[in-house]
Amino acid sequence: MNKFTALGKFLEMLFDHPDTVQKAKKIITGIMKARSPRLSDISRAMIGNEAANYKHIQRFLKDNDPQDNLLRLFQEGASFVIGDPTEMPRPQAKKTDYVGTLSDGQTSGYWLLFLATPYHGRAIPSHFISYSSRTINAEVTSRNRYHFEAFAKLKEWLGEKPLVLDREFSYLELMQTLETEKLNFVIRLKVGPHFFDQEGKPVVLSVQKGETRILNKVFYMGKVFVNVIGWWKTGLSEPMWIMTNLPAEQGLAIYLQRMKIEETFRDLKSLLGLEKLMPKKRDLMEKMVALVLIAYAVTLILGETIRSHLFPEVSQKYKAFSGPFVFLKLKLKLPLDQFQAICLQALDTFQFILAPVRTHV
Repeated sequence: MNKFTALGKFLEMLFDHPDTVQKAKKIITGIMKARSPRLSDISRAMIGNEAANYKHIQRFLKDNDPQDNLLRLFQEGASFVIGDPTEMPRPQAKKTDYVGTLSDGQTSGYWLLFLATPYHGRAIPSHFISYSSRTINAEVTSRNRYHFEAFAKLKEWLGEKPLVLDREFSYLELMQTLETEKLNFVIRLKVGPHFFDQEGKPVVLSVQKGETRILNKVFYMGKVFVNVIGWWKTGLSEPMWIMTNLPAEQGLAIYLQRMKIEETFRDLKSLLGLEKLMPKKRDLMEKMVALVLIAYAVTLILGETIRSHLFPEVSQKYKAFSGPFVFLKLKLKLPLDQFQAICLQALDTFQFILAPVRTHV
């Protein structure tokens, strides 16, 4: 069983030209086999001469921008959109022009802000932006502007879907922008003296262990009306506070689903080696990130389909395995006809995720 034989069928839904599909298939197969985004590792994993493979990747990246194709993975039927940044340490790349200093103030690296939609306890990224302390200074901009740029990209597709964001997004400028653009949101709070009632009196956020507290129609920093919910689950060291322009209980339920995106980051870093990414140019780095995310989406769909066939009872042992782990790491030996049936089901799922096809991409 060659588990990469069906890859071209998936990529036909993302790339428009057969020649581009075949070129992308060689590279993405190399990413999956090498479990690395580094060009040298991919070249060695690809079939054929390593030097020729390296040039093949360079030509493909010069002629194509996979970030446009990645946008097709946006699930229009999803109930919400997740936004979350992750740090990309690059301690040996202090002179690379897009690498700055991470939040500890010492480690060299940059940030990737992903926008994704939920799928089977993981998330399928469909857009991202990169930024660092160095790019912010060079472009005379701010981290907030990068956030707005990312959200604007998907604005026309969001509709009533809420953006679900973590604590670093709980700042006034973003809240006012979301309100102006009439976008729904669910945001975890950095707890502080930020809220006032309708008479202008400060509102103290407090909740007891094991309890839930709801505050409707309070002013965030005296500027934006929000609903706030505090939830202190027994066993946790502190409560969780969520603000939203949706009903408070709905906002909490959505945020609890969002927390699983951290598993997606772990998959991308541990199974596909995202942190190994080393291009010196920012545009090449972003193109390779897009290819890795496409590879991740395919392994997620295929792996989840394989697991549903082989482990229908989902024991505790196999419940911990993600789809990408099943596809990339478990050494499964399946009869060809069974694997073909699995691939057809996975293709149907993939096609459903992509529908309706976006003609403007």
